[in-house]
Amino acid sequence: MGGVGKTTLAQLVYNDDRVQRRFQIKAWTFVSEDFNVFRVTKSILKSITNDQSKDDDLNWVQEKLKKQLSGKKFLLVLDDVWNENYEYWSIFSRPFGAGAPGSKIVVTTRNLRVPVNMGADQAYQLKELSNDDCLCLLTQISLGTGDFNIHPSLKEVGEKIVMKCKGLPLAAKTLGGLLRGKHDPRDWEFVLNTDIWNLPEENCNILPALGVSCHFLPPQLKQCFAYCSLFPKGYEFQEEEIISLWAAEGFLHQENSGRKMEDLGREFVQELLSRSFFQRSSKNASRFLMHDLINDLARWAAGGICFRLEYTLESENRQMFSQSLRHFSYIRGECDGGTRFDFIRGVQLLRTFLPMKLSDYGGDYLAWSVLQLLLDLPRLRVFSLCGYCNIIDLPNEIGNLKHLRFLNLSRTNIQILPQSINSLYNLHTILLEDCHRLKKLCKDMGNLTKLHHLRNSNVHSLEEMPKGFGKLTCLTTLCRFVVGKDSGSALRELKSLTNLEGTLEISSLENVKCVGDAIEAQLNRKVNLEAIVLRWCNRFCISNIRNEDAVDLETQTRVLDMLKPHQKLEELTITGYGGTKFPIWLGDFSFSKLVSLKFEYCGMCTSLPSVGQLPVLKHLEIRGMDRVKSVGLEFYGNSCSAPFPSLETLCFVNMQEWEEWIPRGSAQEVNEVFPKLRKLSLLRCSKLQGTLPERLLLLEKLVIQSWQNTRSPEIHDKPLKGKSKEMRKAKTMEEIKKFIMQKPCHKFSS
Repeated sequence: MGGVGKTTLAQLVYNDDRVQRRFQIKAWTFVSEDFNVFRVTKSILKSITNDQSKDDDLNWVQEKLKKQLSGKKFLLVLDDVWNENYEYWSIFSRPFGAGAPGSKIVVTTRNLRVPVNMGADQAYQLKELSNDDCLCLLTQISLGTGDFNIHPSLKEVGEKIVMKCKGLPLAAKTLGGLLRGKHDPRDWEFVLNTDIWNLPEENCNILPALGVSCHFLPPQLKQCFAYCSLFPKGYEFQEEEIISLWAAEGFLHQENSGRKMEDLGREFVQELLSRSFFQRSSKNASRFLMHDLINDLARWAAGGICFRLEYTLESENRQMFSQSLRHFSYIRGECDGGTRFDFIRGVQLLRTFLPMKLSDYGGDYLAWSVLQLLLDLPRLRVFSLCGYCNIIDLPNEIGNLKHLRFLNLSRTNIQILPQSINSLYNLHTILLEDCHRLKKLCKDMGNLTKLHHLRNSNVHSLEEMPKGFGKLTCLTTLCRFVVGKDSGSALRELKSLTNLEGTLEISSLENVKCVGDAIEAQLNRKVNLEAIVLRWCNRFCISNIRNEDAVDLETQTRVLDMLKPHQKLEELTITGYGGTKFPIWLGDFSFSKLVSLKFEYCGMCTSLPSVGQLPVLKHLEIRGMDRVKSVGLEFYGNSCSAPFPSLETLCFVNMQEWEEWIPRGSAQEVNEVFPKLRKLSLLRCSKLQGTLPERLLLLEKLVIQSWQNTRSPEIHDKPLKGKSKEMRKAKTMEEIKKFIMQKPCHKFSS
C-alpha cells in the first residue's frame, strides 16, 4: 500500500549509526515502474564511485560494479520496485555475488510478488497505523505535542479526522501540515466537513486525505505545487532548480511587495516541505523529491494545464492533450524524433518544454525538426535542451521567442551563442553548465537587463566575457567570469555586479595588466558571495624567467593584493598564482567565517601563507607548491594565540621539494597546534623528512603516499583506528611509524 511508510522505515535503517559502522559500501536507488536494468545498475555504480562515464554497455557497467563490490560488505536499498519479472532480476543481480558475506539488499515494494521472485529470505508487510498512533502523529505535526492536553477542544474533531486517514502515516502527516498552527476548532471542523473527502474513486486515484490537504493550499502555493507534476516519479531536484522554473513561469510575482522572487520561492519550498508534499533525499540532503502518491496528487491538481510524457506516447494519452495545455515535460529517450512531439503543433499557447532524465543513460539526440517546431511556439517561457549532445548551434530564430525567461543549454555541445539571444529581453535564467565546447557568449549581452542567473560552471573553453557585461546589474548568480584580453570584458566590469551570491570563479587573471582593474572590481563589497575562486593560467617556465615574465609576476602579486574579498567569505581558492608572495590579508583573523582554503600550483612562492590565525578555518589544502622546501613559523602566523584553533582537515599534495616541517615555538606551545585536527594527508611529498606536529589528540585519519624516512612522534596514547588488523593494534604514532616503515605507501582511515 502506498503511503504506509515503507520508504521512511528503510531510510531510518539506512541512516542508523549502527548500520553505518557495519557496512563498507552503502547505496540507495529509486526504481519505480520502469525497471530498466542498465539505468538502475548505472545509478548504483554512480552513487558508489561518482562515476560520470558515458558507458552504454550493460556488461561493462556490471563488471565495474562487481569490481567495486568485490570482497566488501555492502548495503543496497532498491526503493519502490514494481517489476516482478524474474529474468530482469536475474540479469540485474549478477554483480552482487562478489560482495562479502553479510551484505544486504533491502527492497521496498507495493507488489507482494516482487520479493518472491527476488528470492527474499523474508518479506515484512507493513500494516496501517492504529488510530491512536495516527492521532499522535497528527497532533505532533499540527500542535507540536503528542496529545490534546493543551488544546482539549480539538480532541473530538481530531479523532474524526484521523478516522479518515485510514491508518496511513502519509495522510496524517499532510493533514498535520495543513492544520499546523491552527488552534481554532472551526478550522479543524472545516477540514473535516469539506466535500473533497467524497471524491468518487472511479474519477480520482488519489487518497482523499491528500486531496483535502491540497485543496486547502493557498492559491499561489497550489499553483507551484501543481507545476511539480512535470517531474518524474523519483526525480530529485535542487531548491534553486524549482525556484528558477517557478520564477520563469511568473508564479513568484508579487506586485509592490518589494520581496525578491528567490526569497519567496525558498519560503514556498520550505512550506511544501513542512506540509510533507516535499521530502529530503536519502542520498543528498540538499535535494528534494516527492512521494509517488504526492506526485499523483500534483498531477491531479494540475488538471489539463500540465502534462508529463513517459517513454512512450500511448493512445489514451493522446486524448489528454487540449488547448488548455500550458506546461509539458517528458522523459528523454535515446533518440527523440519528430513524431513523438507532433501533438505540439496544435498547442500554440504552450509555455514550457522541459526534457527530464532520471539517469545518465540515453537522451543524447534530438531531431532538428523538433527544434524547428519549438521555435514556432511564440509563448514559450521555459525552453530546455539539456543533455542533447547533438546540439552544436541554435537557429537564429530563437530570438523570436520574446516571452522566453528560462533557457537551459547545459551539457550540450554548443560552441557559440547566437546573436539573436540579445533580443530576448525577458530572460531571467540561462543555464550553460558543462558546455565544454562553448567558446563565446553573444556580443551586446548587456542588453539582457532582467537576467538574474547565468550558470556557466565547467565551461573551460570559454575565452572571455563580452564587453559591456557589467550592465547585467540584476545578476545574482554568475559561476564563472573570464577576464578578456583585448575585445572582452576587463576585470573592472565586476564593479557593478553588486548582487552576486553563492560561488564566483574569476579565471584568466593573467590577462589583468592594470592593477587598477583589480581595485575597480571591488570584491570587498560583494558581501553575498560565499565562495570565491581566483584562477591564473601561467605558462612560463619557473627555471627560466624572462624579464617580461618578471614584470608580469610582479603585476600578479599586486593584483592579488587588491582582490581582497569581504570578511564574511566562507571559502577561498587560489590556483595558478604566479606571484612570489602572498598578501598579508590572507591570514587576517577578521575573516571570521572562512572555513575552507585551497592553494593550488602557486609555483613561484617559496613559503606558505600565514593562515594559522584564521579563527574558524576547518579545511586547508595545499597542492603543487614546487618551490616550498620548509614549512615553518610563517605558516602558523605572527601571534601568541594558538594557531589553527579550528582546523579539522589538512592536506598537502605534490609538494615535490618539501624537506622539513618545523614545529612552532617552545615545547609548551607545540601542544596547542592543531588542537582539533582529525585528518592529515601527505600525498606525494617524497623529500619530507624529520618530525611531524606532536600530540594530535583528535587525529582519526592519516593518509600517507610515497613518503619515507620520517620519524612520527607519539600522540599521547590516543588510538588511531584503522581498517587493517595491524592498525587496530596501534595506539601511538610511534607504533604507527613502525608499521609505515614496513610498508612505505599506505592509506589509513578510521
